[in-house]
Amino acid sequence: MSGMEQTFPRPEPVETWDRGEPLERYVGRWSRLVAREFVAWLAVGLGRRWLDVGCGPGALAETIVVHAAPAAVVGVDRSEGYVRYARDHVRDPRVRFEVGDAQALALSGEPYDVAASGLLLNFLPQPRRAVEAMARAVRAAGGLVASYVWDYAGRMELMRRFWNAAAALDPGARDLDEGRRFPLCQAEPLARLFREAGLEGVETRGIDVPTIFRDFDDYWSPFLGGQGPAPGYALSLDEDQRERLRERIRADLPVQPDGSIHLVARAWAVRGVRR
Repeated sequence: MSGMEQTFPRPEPVETWDRGEPLERYVGRWSRLVAREFVAWLAVGLGRRWLDVGCGPGALAETIVVHAAPAAVVGVDRSEGYVRYARDHVRDPRVRFEVGDAQALALSGEPYDVAASGLLLNFLPQPRRAVEAMARAVRAAGGLVASYVWDYAGRMELMRRFWNAAAALDPGARDLDEGRRFPLCQAEPLARLFREAGLEGVETRGIDVPTIFRDFDDYWSPFLGGQGPAPGYALSLDEDQRERLRERIRADLPVQPDGSIHLVARAWAVRGVRR
């Protein structure tokens, strides 16, 4: 094993999901671009009731408000920190945010027209339970269930380049790579999940959005926010290890003459209707 390829001695990385601002800087700003295309693809009529499952800091809920003119949006997330952030930043009387579990939704009252989730399903131990719960939450005979996840193994380039560099320096990082860990980051596994959950008319599509960073610091600094697997790994390294990773990534990025970095983020979206 060469000096550039060794398993770093480090504490076990911790995946943290509790602070909205670092998550926004890391992936929220790009998720908003995907959410806009996702909502347009769903083509839901005006004045509908939406359930946003695993709402996080509120990116999808806010996009629904701006682009779908809903009657109401309810966002649910297990993280109290994300729910607080969403309440502070999405101020619209049609929207409310609640703490709750995507796999055990506590539902009452009128069913929703749409139940959607953004960037959630890969992180659940039993994603089928969540999709089935979303299906129960929408109206019978035509209620829409939909979701999108990052293409971790392919063209979610800001993460792909991070993990490629990490694995080149530390083979132990391969086991933490979302592209290896998450089988739902492709179209067919997503479609199969929705069909197995009893949904009909299942369709998928890829959504590509540009991720343009002002400079290398704009790319790198969000990985120091501690929200998610890659930032958790970065913070588990000591300063020398983190600097080696930083420079390995920098050397491989396509830097433009003005210092900006132009990458692509692909998400896979899926939708189906309740029987």
